[in-house]
Amino acid sequence: MTPAELSQAVQAAVSAAVEAGELAVAVPEHVTVERPKNRDHGDYATNVALQLAKAAGKPPRAIAEVLADRLRGITGVAKVDIAGPGFLNITFDAATQGELARTIVEAGESYGRNEALKGLKINLEFVSANPTGPIHIGGVRWAAVGDSLARVLRATGADVTTEYYLNDAGVQISKFAKSLQASANGKPVPEDGYVGEYIADIAKAITEGVPGVLDLPEDEQLQVFRTEGLTLMVAEIKRSMEEFGTHFDVWFSEKSLHDSGAVEKAIERLREQGHVFEQDGAIWLRTTDFGDDKDRVLIKADGETTYFAADAAYYLSKRDRGSEVSVYMLGADHHGYVNRLKAIVACAGDDMDRNIEVRIGQFVKMIRDGEEVRMSKRAGNIITIDDVVDWIGVDAARYTLGRTPTDSTITLDINVLTSQTNENPVYYVQYAHTRMCGVARKAAELGVDKGAAADFKPELLATQWENDVLGVLGEFPKILATAGELREPHRVARYLETLAGKYHRLYENCMFLPKGDEELTDTHRARLWLVEATRTVMANGLTLLGVTAPERM
Repeated sequence: MTPAELSQAVQAAVSAAVEAGELAVAVPEHVTVERPKNRDHGDYATNVALQLAKAAGKPPRAIAEVLADRLRGITGVAKVDIAGPGFLNITFDAATQGELARTIVEAGESYGRNEALKGLKINLEFVSANPTGPIHIGGVRWAAVGDSLARVLRATGADVTTEYYLNDAGVQISKFAKSLQASANGKPVPEDGYVGEYIADIAKAITEGVPGVLDLPEDEQLQVFRTEGLTLMVAEIKRSMEEFGTHFDVWFSEKSLHDSGAVEKAIERLREQGHVFEQDGAIWLRTTDFGDDKDRVLIKADGETTYFAADAAYYLSKRDRGSEVSVYMLGADHHGYVNRLKAIVACAGDDMDRNIEVRIGQFVKMIRDGEEVRMSKRAGNIITIDDVVDWIGVDAARYTLGRTPTDSTITLDINVLTSQTNENPVYYVQYAHTRMCGVARKAAELGVDKGAAADFKPELLATQWENDVLGVLGEFPKILATAGELREPHRVARYLETLAGKYHRLYENCMFLPKGDEELTDTHRARLWLVEATRTVMANGLTLLGVTAPERM
């Protein structure tokens, strides 16, 4: 019996008690069951009696007695105790607990997936760094977290579109083009321009790819460097994202909003909602009506549209393309964007508490030998995604960046993350998976297997170590659903570390295979089912994080 099935059983017990006139309450839509920290308190516990007490007009323990009598009659429930003010502690018999191993193996890759967010259409935008240079360390964090979140959301039933917003219009692109032009002509890069070896590399690629570009008039030449430089830089970003295992369904151009007239149309739509006004020759959006610290200019007095106007048009584009919830994953220096983006949503007539979510990622730093690493030779003044991959690898980068809540700063220790020790979290988890694969390989060498499902004897999985692993395995669907609902993929990583720890202890205390002349027993076979179930969940979790599940290390 899984925790979800137990939750339904407790809910059914409440419903039956209501129908029998033993309780006069509304049946809860969902009943929470949890694994108690103290295993002497049973396999699972629920506080449903305390939750119902006020509405029922009865003491919690009296309600618990009613429900305990019904739960004791459920097949597979060995014991139901009432503790404290009215907690129900439920203990399964060994066969019911062990049956989970067969359930997981037969479900395979689908185990853990659920429909908690079924049908919800989410536009998930992340990274979205200016296409004026390589992805820096902050963007690498969002590449790991954003892609993992997309996988988790899809696994919980959501309809997700991942999107990269290319800021390919405006001042920074002009500075980028001028930097390329200066480098190609052997001149110093402008003081406020871009530096680093990549500028020289792109400039060289343009001069070789567009013969005669340096003979063009300066304005025409600059346009070539702008267009070609942008194309090459975007291609480079796409390459680095794909090699990092991060895929975007849509690469959305800011310039397209201006070229298509979408910005002007967005301003008119906002005007129709009654929140646009004119003052000092400019056109404004009254965002202070919805919590912003000041109203925002849409069109300046000189007729030039602002970045904010493009932000408004971009949000409306997402809505027009079917997004119910637009998730923006922004860098640590974008705190000021939260209220203004929410105000755009409200000014558009949408619900700023439902139709938009803005998440801010905190800073990342890297250290080696105790010293902070600050610069990249290629980019000049930042650490790039390629640097991170070169130093610690894709798996270590994705796992480590994804295992910490994004509202916390994080330090990546290169020495630790390239070591094969338990201090390295990705090694600790992946090594557990290789141990499981090793058991399967050894079994194959001995010519034994776990046997057919019909011959599996779940009641033989009765030691405390087996029970501990089964308990953690049962929590995976709930962990996944919570990670999706709260937009916190780090919960999956921390879960895998817990599972790895339980498996390592199981490995050290239980024999999975016969030794020497010992005969293969039903207990060995049952444990092989448990090993395969654990490997399945570990692989499923690593896949959701975009991390490989190696068979050997």
